[in-house]
This record gives sequence, C-alpha cells and structure tokens, in this order.
Amino acid sequence: MTDHLALLAFKSSITNDPQGVFRSWNKSFHFCEWEGVGCDLRHGRVTILDLGSKGLVGSLSPHVGNMSFLHVLRLENNTFLGAIPPQLGRLNRLQRLYLSSSNFEGEIPANLSHCSNLTHLLVSDNKLVGKFPNELCFFTKLKVLYIHRNNLTGGIPRSIGNLTSLEMLSAAINHIGGSVPDVLGQMKNLTTIGFAGNGLSGTLPPSIFNLSMLTNLSFAVNQLHGSLPPSLGIMLPHLQLFQIWGNQFTGTLPFSISNCSALQTLEMQRNNFSGKIGINFGGLPDLVTVRLHTNNLGSGEPDEMSFISSMTNCSNLKTLVLLLNQLRGFLPNSVGNLSSQLVTLALGGNLLYGKLPSTIGNLVNLTLLGLDINQFVGTIPTEIGNLQNLQVFALDRNNLSGKIPDSIGNISLLIQLFLGNNRLEGNIPPSLGSCKKLLLLDLSRNNLNGTIPKELLRVSALSISLNVGHNHLSGSLPSDVGSLKNLVELDISENELSGELPSGLGSCNSLENLHIEGNFFNGSIPRSLSSLRGIQYFDLSRNNFSGQVPSFLVNFSLMNLNISYNDFEGEVPMEGVFRNTSAISVVGNSKLCGGIPELQLPKCNFKESKKRKMSLALVTVISVVCTVLCVMMVLCFLFCIWLKKKRKGQHSESLSNELFLKVSYQWLLKATDGFSSANLIGVGSYSSVYKGILDEEDETSVVAVKVLNLQRRGASKSFMTECKALRNVRHRNLVKVITSCSSVDFHGNDFKALVYEFMPNGSLERWLNPDPGTENRQNIEIQSLNVLQFRVNIAIDVACALEYLHHHCQTPIVHCDLKPSNVLLDEDMVAHVGDFGVARFLQVLLDPKQSNSVGIKGTIGYVAPEYGMSSEVSIKGDVYSYGILVLEMMTGKRPTDTVFVDGLNLHNFAKTALPDRVTEIVHPMLMKTKEEEETTVPKKIQVPKDSRNDIRKECILSLIRIGVACSMEDPQDRMDITNVLHQLNLVRDNLGGN
Repeated sequence: MTDHLALLAFKSSITNDPQGVFRSWNKSFHFCEWEGVGCDLRHGRVTILDLGSKGLVGSLSPHVGNMSFLHVLRLENNTFLGAIPPQLGRLNRLQRLYLSSSNFEGEIPANLSHCSNLTHLLVSDNKLVGKFPNELCFFTKLKVLYIHRNNLTGGIPRSIGNLTSLEMLSAAINHIGGSVPDVLGQMKNLTTIGFAGNGLSGTLPPSIFNLSMLTNLSFAVNQLHGSLPPSLGIMLPHLQLFQIWGNQFTGTLPFSISNCSALQTLEMQRNNFSGKIGINFGGLPDLVTVRLHTNNLGSGEPDEMSFISSMTNCSNLKTLVLLLNQLRGFLPNSVGNLSSQLVTLALGGNLLYGKLPSTIGNLVNLTLLGLDINQFVGTIPTEIGNLQNLQVFALDRNNLSGKIPDSIGNISLLIQLFLGNNRLEGNIPPSLGSCKKLLLLDLSRNNLNGTIPKELLRVSALSISLNVGHNHLSGSLPSDVGSLKNLVELDISENELSGELPSGLGSCNSLENLHIEGNFFNGSIPRSLSSLRGIQYFDLSRNNFSGQVPSFLVNFSLMNLNISYNDFEGEVPMEGVFRNTSAISVVGNSKLCGGIPELQLPKCNFKESKKRKMSLALVTVISVVCTVLCVMMVLCFLFCIWLKKKRKGQHSESLSNELFLKVSYQWLLKATDGFSSANLIGVGSYSSVYKGILDEEDETSVVAVKVLNLQRRGASKSFMTECKALRNVRHRNLVKVITSCSSVDFHGNDFKALVYEFMPNGSLERWLNPDPGTENRQNIEIQSLNVLQFRVNIAIDVACALEYLHHHCQTPIVHCDLKPSNVLLDEDMVAHVGDFGVARFLQVLLDPKQSNSVGIKGTIGYVAPEYGMSSEVSIKGDVYSYGILVLEMMTGKRPTDTVFVDGLNLHNFAKTALPDRVTEIVHPMLMKTKEEEETTVPKKIQVPKDSRNDIRKECILSLIRIGVACSMEDPQDRMDITNVLHQLNLVRDNLGGN
C-alpha cells in the first residue's frame, strides 16, 4: 500500500494532465498497470516511474520518496513548481534520476547523496541555484551528471575528483566561476567534459589532456588563457567535439589535431591564436564544422592556403569559417573540390589576393559565401550563377573589376548581395530583377554606368537597403521605385542621374534614410514625399532642385536634413528640424531667406505688387489705435513688474525666458478638481502627477499636471532643470510640455507645476509589470506588450529620443534617469521619454568650474555603474540605462529582481544566455505560436509561415545582444545609440514592420 498511496499523492499534486496520463490511474487497474509505472513482479513494488515529456504541470510530491524500491525516476520535460523534494534522498535503490527541463527551482538537495546507487543524475535546463553540493561528490557509482543551463555558482569543488566512475560531465551555461581544478584529470573514465559559459578563468590544467578517453571537450565562452599542448591530438585521439571558442588562448594551432580521426566539430574562434594553419585535414573524414575565425592566424608563407586542398577529403564538411584573420595568399582552385555538402564558406577579412577561382561554382549547396574585405582582383566568374541555393553573397571591399555577370540573376534565393567598394564597371544587370527574395543590395562605390534598371526596382522584397551610390549611373530615377514600399534605405548619391524626382517615390513610406545628393536632379520636390513620415536622414544636396522648401518637412522627425547647394528660394521654415542648426544645412541656396537667426540668412522682404493709397481719415484712425495700444502695453508691462515684486518668496532664478505660456494656480486647481486623489495618476521623488481637463467643453484638452513638492530638498532645482531641458527640445518621442506654472497657492506658499500632454496608456512600467488588482486583465491581454513587435517599436522610440538628445540638440542633454516608469505611451502606443528633473547639459559639464558628478541622480538598477564611482555624467550613462530597459522588456525581470544576488545581475543573466539560451530567459509571452503571431502582428513583408518562428528567434537574439552591448560595465565598450537605432531598424524590418 505504501507505493499505491505514494502514486496517488503524486497524482494529486499534478494540476494539469494534457495527455491524459492519469486516465488509467484508477481502481479498475492495479497500480502496476498504470501508465508510466513499472513494478518488480516478485515483490509487487514500484521500480520504475517514467512520465517524461508528458506535459504535466504541478508540484513533485515528497511522497515519491516513500517508494523505496524505485530504480528509475523519469520526469524530464514537464513543468514542476518549486524545489526538488529532499525526500528523494530516501530512495537508496535509485539508479537513474531524470529531472531535466522541468522548471525546478531552489538548490540541489544535499541529501541526494544518500542515493548511493545512483548512476545517472540529470537536472539540466532548470532554475537551480546555489553551489555545487560537496555531498554529491560521494556518488562513487555515478556515470552521467548533467547540470547544465542552471544558475549554479561557487566554483568547481576539488571534491569532484571523487567521482571516479563518471563518464559524462556537463555543467555548461551556469555562473560557476573560479578556475579549473587539476583533479578533473584524475577522472580517467571521462568521455565528455562541458563547462562552456561559466566565467572560468586561469589556464586549463595539463592533466585534462591526459584523459585519453575524451570524445567531447568544451570550455567555450570563458576567460581562459594560455596555449595548447603541441601533442593535443596524440593525447586525445578520440575527440569528436573540441570547443574552446570565446576565450583568450594564444600560440599556434596544434598540428597534432590531424591525429583526431573521429573529429566532427572544431571551434576555436574568438581567441588570439596566430601562425600557420598547419593541420592536415585529410585525416579527418568525419569533419562537419570548422570555425577558426576572429584570431590572428596567418604566417605569410607561400603555401599559406594549402590546408584548403587537404580539406577535400572531408566529405561531410558543412561549415568552414575563417574570417577576420591574417591569412595571405591565393585561394586555390581546389576550393571547388570541397564537400558538396558545404553550406557556409566565410573567408572575409583576410589578406587573400589573386583571381577568384571559377571552380567555386561547384559548391552548389552553399547558402553563405563570404569573400569580402580581401584583395581579390579580376572578374567575378560567371560560374557563380551555379550557386542557386546561395542566400548571402559578400564580395565587397576587394579590387574586382569587369562586369557583374548576368548569371547572378540565376541565384533566385539570394537575400543579401554585397558587391560594393570594388572597381566593377558596365551596367547593372537587369537579371537581378529575378532575385525576388532580395532584401539588401549594395553596389556602391564602383564604376558602374548606364541607367538604373526598372527590373531591379520591381523587386518588392527589397526592404533593408538598396545602395547604388558613388557610381556613374545616368538617366532618371524610374517611377518603378514606388514598388519598394518596404525599403528602409535608398542611396543613389554621387552619380549622374537627372530629371525630376518621380512622384512614385512617395510610395516608399518605410524609408528612413534617403540619399540622393551629388546628382543633377532638378525641379521641385514632389508633394507626394509628404507621406515619408518615418524618414530620419534626408540628403538632397548638390543637385539643381528649385522652388520653395517643402513645408511638409517640418512635420517629419528628421535627424538630419541637407538641402545645400541647390536653387531653392523663398522663406525657410522655423519649425521642426529647421529649429536645429546642427541637424540641417541650407548653404549654397542664394535665394533663400528667413529661418532662425543662427542660419544667418537675409530677411524676407515681401512687397505687395500693387500699392493702394489710404485716405487721411484711415491713416488718422490707425495712428490713434496704435498709440492707444502702445500705451496699454506699457501699462500692462509696468503692472506685471509691480505684481512680480509683490510675490512672496521670490526666487533669484528667473524663468522669464521660458517659451511656455504660464497658467495660474487657480486654473490648475479647477482643472484637477482641487488636486483630487481620484485624479492622481502617479507619484515621484519630487512631485505628484494629476489628470486634468483645462477646458470642460473640450474633451480633447486632457492634460497631465506635474505638481512639485517644494518641501523636498532639490524639488525647485528639479523644476528649473526640467523647464530648461524641455524649453528647446522637440521630438515626437519626447513628452511635450504644454505650459508651466510658477505661482503662489491660496495659503501664500510657492507653487510650481508643469503641464504635459496626457498619455492615455500610462507608463511602460505599467505594461511590463501590470498589477492584477488595478488593471483590466482583459485589456492587458489584448493590448499589452507581450507581442515582440510592440517591444521592438518601443525600443526604437526610446532610442530615437536618446539619439536626438545626445546628438541633435544644440546642447547635448543627458537624461540621467531612464527607466520604464519614465517612458510614457500615447493612444497609438508610441513611446515618449519624460521626467527631465535630473537631466544634465553637457556644455555645463565641460565647464571646469562645475562638478560633473556631485548630486548625480538615478534609480538603482538602471543607473550606470561608473556613476557610483563619482565618474562624469556622459551619454554613455544613458546608453547603459537604455540597455537595462531593453533587457527588462525582453526578460520580464527588473534589474532589482531578488534572483540577482552574489554578483549576478540582469546584464550577466542575459549575456550568459547568448546565443543559444535566449529563448529560455525571455518573457514567455514573446514565444507565441505562429497562429497567435499571425492574428496579432501585422507585417510589411509576407514571410512564409514555416520561417516565422526562426525570424522571431533571430529578432529576440538581436534585441538581447543590443541590450547586453549597451549595458557593458566599461562605458567605452557600450554600443553607440546611433548604431543601436540602425540595428533596431534592421530587426523591425526582419520582423515584418509595424
């Protein structure tokens, strides 16, 4: 009865049984006949409980520990809440315990060591924490130990050497840290060692290389250094997988690797290896993957590339990546004799020269061919058209000449083609129009001539970039350009194009970068371009454009506008981008006038074509009226001065140069219904924010009123800072201030407030961490940011705001407190950055009389680490906060989450998951099914259904990488916000648009 009761207790702890496992668990059957249960028929006791991969949800009952005859317990690939019950330590007959991928939390129970007969312990892919228990080192019979992909810490204990029977040890992707103990070399039965992604330091102990039975050795993505023993391949002859990439190893590659005849995977990239690749690959027939990129390999010897010929015997080779080294020499003809299974060949970023061998056309299964950034000469062989499975082809930054072969149009699956920065000549082949899947085409900086073929402009898939700039192209821009509705970047600059811009260009409403400078275009700018609302960089300088400067440009969120050296005339607008002299250029247009004073253009003198004489009576009336008005204005001015002096507690700082219309305390009191708690929508360090209605008859006049708590020290300074910051900035992704109030209340106290545009969808914090008690759950499920597309859009909006503040304001502004609660969402879910109460101005910081660090404000978890060490405020600090915000959006974890202890933080949590574990750390709602995605995310580019999940994962990986790159500890290592914006736009485009 003990086993029967234990099984019933196990069943009662399960809350969801999607596969109906427990249908047979009833009185109609003996429990030994229940699904997943195996018994010893002689004793009638349960010896096996195998319910792996059944989709069970619930908790693991501690009563399982009462089944004392249990030999095998398999519960992997389910969802269990809570920790592994310590009662499992009672199962002293247990031999195999499988608990991987089951969501277990907490520590590995120390008393599992009582299971002295255990041979297999698999608890990988969970959420286990704590140190590796020393007690587990007494499993003298243990053969397999899988603890990878958890959150274990505390170093590798030396007592692990006691596991003398161990054959397979996998502990990758944890936070173990420390050094590699030499006792691992005592475990002579080991065939697999995996400690990748653990922050290990020091060197690999020589004893490791004495484990002659090893087949898999992986210490990738750590901080190990030193060199490898020359006899490695002789000492480890059975190696099948050798991974040490992402470390700091130096020296040469051991030639003896040639002796590892069973080798399948060789990954030594991202180290500091140097010298000749002297490995004879001919003795490695099972080789599938070779990655040696991002090292310093190369000797300059004449036979530098001879190893390619030795690889022709590797008939299973699929991936060969050698880019970013110092390899010098000819690419031998034998490259065409490589495996017919080869899908990736990447040799870019080396010093290869000579002609491209035509035999490369034999590699018909290639999907990626990268020969860029070398010194190749001659023509592109026509045999390249045989590579009909090719998707990415990079030949840019070489010295290639001749024509682009027409046969390139045969590569119908091509997605990205890079041929820029060569000496190619002749026409752009119309056959490129057959590459219907092309997303990016770069033909820039060549000697191409002729016209832009219409066939190319009809490739509607082009969305990332079409760059034919810096050539000798002539003729007009065909109206077919309007077919590129999804194109983000169009560069036709520095050519000999002429005629008027086609109105169809306005149909390219996804354009963000448009470069048409350095041509012979004429006429006026088509009104249809007013639909390019997303454009950020627009350069039409050095052409022959005429007419008025288009007024619709003031409505664009332009980062840069260059209309210089044309023939524009008339008045320059004073709104939008035209207010920012660092973002515009209008020089070389002799007929322009007006604009802001900084442009130093002549004043506009518009004279009436017909002058009418006015009667003496009319002149007299006008004179009298003007005199009366002047007297009234003087009296009003004197009255204002008298009233201002009368105010109590007048501040020395003056806001008289504000551009905001001020309102009275009484007005705001009425608008907020007496600052009623019912209208309170937020509380901050220095202020409270109320919802208000400035005009009861106008339902659209809803505003947010930020009232400063002047009893708090620093509140008045915060008000002054925010006023100054918002006075001269204007961007669609910054919260717009409507007016300000600096007055006294009914009790004679100082009163300061700012009135902002109201954001009906509240803060990003609300959407990332909704409160079930106060939010409408149904509304959240429909609209919340659980769809990847929305999060990408918000990331772009915030990056746009920072890019503007950092690089396009007359005085660069550092926000200093970027976090989800300071990102507000309007009715269209467009993000706006607000709360500039602790912002800093860089020109002030450059004043040696001013402090760069005193009084730095920010929020724990989001504030850059260097600020805690009294470092100067910089735009890099905002980038750090931005990176944390992106990681929070993707993982659903605040930087102050309780899981981040013992040196673990949100940055490290995300970094260690790159690149293969990101789907495990992201918020579950980001991993929707294809069907859910189709109903919630509109797309600009129709992607085949069976590819969308892969695209989603790629986009998630890119966002995590951006968040990690922005939140690096060293400010100099952080990604520039302009580059961030570029990368995010690529992500949005890959995902399929807004």
